[in-house]
Amino acid sequence: MQNPDPRSRRPGWAGRNYRIQTAATVISGLGNAGAPIATAFAVLATGGSTTEIGYVTAARLVPLVLLLLVGGALADRLPRHHVMVAANTFNALSQAALAALVLTGTARLWELVLLSAAGGAGQAFYGPAAGAMLMQTVAREHAARAFSVYRMALNGAQIGGAALGGALTAATGPGWVLALDALGFLVAAALRVLLDVPPAAGRGTGGAATPGGVRGAGRGDGMIHELREGWHEFASRRWLWVIVLQFSVLMACVSAVDAVYGPIVAEQRLGGARDWGLALAADGAGLVLAGLLMVRWRPRRILLVGNHGVFLFALPAAALAVAAPLPVLALAMFLSGAGVTVFGVNWMVALQQEIPAATMSRVSAYDAFGSLALAPLGTALAGPAATALGLGGALWLCAALTVLLSIVVLAEPQVRRLGRRAAGPVGGPGNTPATVG
Repeated sequence: MQNPDPRSRRPGWAGRNYRIQTAATVISGLGNAGAPIATAFAVLATGGSTTEIGYVTAARLVPLVLLLLVGGALADRLPRHHVMVAANTFNALSQAALAALVLTGTARLWELVLLSAAGGAGQAFYGPAAGAMLMQTVAREHAARAFSVYRMALNGAQIGGAALGGALTAATGPGWVLALDALGFLVAAALRVLLDVPPAAGRGTGGAATPGGVRGAGRGDGMIHELREGWHEFASRRWLWVIVLQFSVLMACVSAVDAVYGPIVAEQRLGGARDWGLALAADGAGLVLAGLLMVRWRPRRILLVGNHGVFLFALPAAALAVAAPLPVLALAMFLSGAGVTVFGVNWMVALQQEIPAATMSRVSAYDAFGSLALAPLGTALAGPAATALGLGGALWLCAALTVLLSIVVLAEPQVRRLGRRAAGPVGGPGNTPATVG
């Protein structure tokens, strides 16, 4: 008797492109999880302080924010998988250069700033293309399950990457962690070359009319016109821009906590890079276990449930503010990670359900642009804020803003009422969003 074909055990919705995209994201995610730890401790190794860590982190975020809209427009105009391959290759080169400087002990602050900025520029072109490509790989009726599995895979890589990055940084120094990140980007680029995407699908609808009446990015349209179309899709949905405004402040706080305050507290009060890596791994565990929940849970009011997960984002800042021991900090990070997945899966379902495919990259770019707009300011001001308020005061401010904004967002009826609907045509800008009375 022959053994069953192993391919038959795969769920029907997990097609070849979905599997390649997920595998490539996991491989690059392993390095990406450890790279922020390595970068922060590389700055400390050069004699840098909280303020210098903030500058290096902000240097990555500034070009990411400034170039996101261009990246979104290009991803709706060019084959999205080609954009991703080019961006991954560029990131591999910039991280390899950074690793070489750190390994040779010749890294200076301005070089760390410049190469960190190069990494952000690559991400600005990769992100909008990757988000839209993933949504193209699964049908809407399987979206929640597929996005949950994808996030579990990515977050599992984050657990391993953060723990490995922290341990390697403590054992061998940050340079080798950055070198592994460069290798991960290179392998991810090679995998994405294998994506099998028809030319029209690679550009959304390639200029064909969408069910919402908006034409896709065609070769005859100028970039300004395409960005204006994307803005119309974005601004016409109040639930969308209200949450993006919430995240513009929230991500400034989260960036300051994760990239600046966390490593400083770990260095001063815990066991340094190893303990901070374990805390980040606990965050990843929360991301993964919540993904298991979201595979089966299909809440009707997707943004109402998702925003409740955002309340949990405040816990790491509060734990760091009271100088909690590592087990308590790990629990706070675990719960925050669970909240990220609960929000993230429901957010992806809402975008896929409500946004026409032809403009998805541009809308995703406006989403990311707005969400990250204040993040460079948050990291750059992290050091001065800690000086003015004390480290504990700055952390409590981040926690309080996160909770307050999560309450305010729930005052918007479209956020409370936007509901999951059965598979069908994507709503256009003039259509009423699906709601549950």
